[in-house]
Amino acid sequence: MSLPLTLLFGGVVGLSLGMTGGGGAIFAVPMLVYGLQVPARESIAISLAAVGATAMVGFVRRLKEGGVEVVTGLLFAVAGMVGAPAGTWIASRIPDRVLLLLFAGLMLVVAIKMWMQATKRSRPKLLNDLDCKEKPNPNPTCQRDDQGRLLLSSRCAMLLMVLGVATGILSGMFGVGGGFIIVPALVLFSGMSMHRAIGTSLLVVALVSGSGLISQWTAGTALNWTVTGLFVAGGLVGLFLGQSIASKMKAETLQRVFAVAIILVACFVVARNVSA
Repeated sequence: MSLPLTLLFGGVVGLSLGMTGGGGAIFAVPMLVYGLQVPARESIAISLAAVGATAMVGFVRRLKEGGVEVVTGLLFAVAGMVGAPAGTWIASRIPDRVLLLLFAGLMLVVAIKMWMQATKRSRPKLLNDLDCKEKPNPNPTCQRDDQGRLLLSSRCAMLLMVLGVATGILSGMFGVGGGFIIVPALVLFSGMSMHRAIGTSLLVVALVSGSGLISQWTAGTALNWTVTGLFVAGGLVGLFLGQSIASKMKAETLQRVFAVAIILVACFVVARNVSA
């Protein structure tokens, strides 16, 4: 097993988290399975450990900058932590080949969503939505006051918890942190700005990934600590690099690049499993 390659793959995961607040784990499992020949279920556990640790460091940094809504993130995360064991249980009853094909399908959905978001952002009429000020939320379920604080009604809390459980299930099944769901969900349903949604997403990803990892352990999944440690180390380097790059590039450009990369990896996964 190549140690430099393990560091490099971890760096790719961290780079994605730093740039977009999510999507890193989409690359982690295919790289571990096909690049490092790690078994699929162990790859899911390593992915959860690496993504969770990297996201936690990113969250702390964002928190110091004031770019996190902790209460909203915790509500979302607690629901996700409940859903993660259910995802692990589902995955344990699916053959590895089928699980990887389902994962490839998820990758394609994520890529299409990222490309569509990038296209919407590039339209002039939506440029003002990219600043850091909170906007009134058109969704009647969740509203904000004049100071931009979320009015956490019972309906709003229930909506966020349902979305959180869905994120947790995906995390347990595929080893993903769910940032590709969390960021748009926070923006669309809680009226949060993109800047705060990315920071808050890192908190949710860290906690949900931790729950998913624990559920993998209790299900008897082995974990290679050497690979995990190197993956985390590479992820931290990639995280800081990604945050630096993100501050200098347009968000829509980043999303399109990652969307194309995800599609290519998904096609590779499908080709390998179909030919097998």
